[in-house]
Amino acid sequence: MKIAIIGGGPAGLRAAEVGAAGGASVTVFDARPSVGRKFLVAGKGGLNLTKGEPRAEFIRNYLAPEADPLLWPSLIDEFDPDALRAWAAGLGIETFAASTGRVYPREMKAAPLLRRWVLRLRELGVRFAMGNRWIGLQPGSPHKVEFLVDGQVRREEADAVVLALGGASWPGTGSDGAWVKIVAGLGINVAPLLPANCGWEVAWPVPVLTAAEGQPLKNVLVSAGGVEIFGELLVTHYGLEGGALYQLGPSLRAMPAPEITIDFRPSLSVEQLVAKMGPIQRNFLPEARQRWKLSDAAFAILSHDPAAAVAASTQALALTLKHCQLPLIRPRPIAEAISSAGGVCWGELEPSLMLRKLPGVFVAGEMIDWEAPTGGYLIQGCFATGTRAGHGALEWACSHGKASLIAPVERISF
Repeated sequence: MKIAIIGGGPAGLRAAEVGAAGGASVTVFDARPSVGRKFLVAGKGGLNLTKGEPRAEFIRNYLAPEADPLLWPSLIDEFDPDALRAWAAGLGIETFAASTGRVYPREMKAAPLLRRWVLRLRELGVRFAMGNRWIGLQPGSPHKVEFLVDGQVRREEADAVVLALGGASWPGTGSDGAWVKIVAGLGINVAPLLPANCGWEVAWPVPVLTAAEGQPLKNVLVSAGGVEIFGELLVTHYGLEGGALYQLGPSLRAMPAPEITIDFRPSLSVEQLVAKMGPIQRNFLPEARQRWKLSDAAFAILSHDPAAAVAASTQALALTLKHCQLPLIRPRPIAEAISSAGGVCWGELEPSLMLRKLPGVFVAGEMIDWEAPTGGYLIQGCFATGTRAGHGALEWACSHGKASLIAPVERISF
């Protein structure tokens, strides 16, 4: 029973763990000198592993075009947030839930968890072949997998293959999207890879940047395409960043002219705002800055909003404050995005995440066309799909095992 895992991110490593625990001979191939590089980058913010919240609310955060609506619930149920925390505990990594529900390792670092995980995989017999760039696949029984190693083509055989090469964000970690041409060349439909959980560009007037660059917009309600998100934005030299904006990505991408509407004071109604201003007759915005407690960033943006500039009453200004429309130009490049949308279309996959056209070949992680916001959903999704693909590959290898995989020279480092 030989399983080849192509890609050493969390989805690939989880699939390797499932396969090896089931008794298969597993090798992880990766083009980079070490595994888990994107995992380590994610850990710079404390490594948000998952989130503790009601199941239905949790699952609603996964967007998967054309997927069976029951598939994501079943994927999460197979390896849910509690299972992920228990898995980490099994590695000796204590986790805690912040007040937001987000779950982190107690140490707030990714490296200790990754080291222990790799140690466990080695103990299970998993082999690591670093510096192996995947360049092709000849389907069969067994499958023949091709890699480029030090300029030379190398071929391996495997009964089952799990593709877990990520999307196209953070290409320096190995997720460069180069696999798209290979997979498409095998007759698999792949939706274009697009930036997700990313910033958007705005044509800021110079005075706005002078006053607001680097400043947050806290506790705002941001909406686009009928979707409203409460959260925070950050003014940058190119536009906006922030969790509230990230969650609106699918809505914004669907708009011919992307635009957001910001409610700077969602906790107050127009009538309450007017009451706070009192019977003033002029200097509405300067007075509002103090009486409505506007941040520097909010005041700068409103100062250059045409509707606010011509507001002839406190009511008109209050309406603008709660419905400030801001045109966006484009999303930031995919290389800067936290994650990517697009990938292998769901119609190409069995519920086991096996490719219908390539029996014995499975796909996991960001290679599949799904997306989720930041906040623990991304890593949880990679673990869940890695678990499903790992079980599928193990079952297939058990029933179709014929390969004679050459044990590669282990070259792994951190």
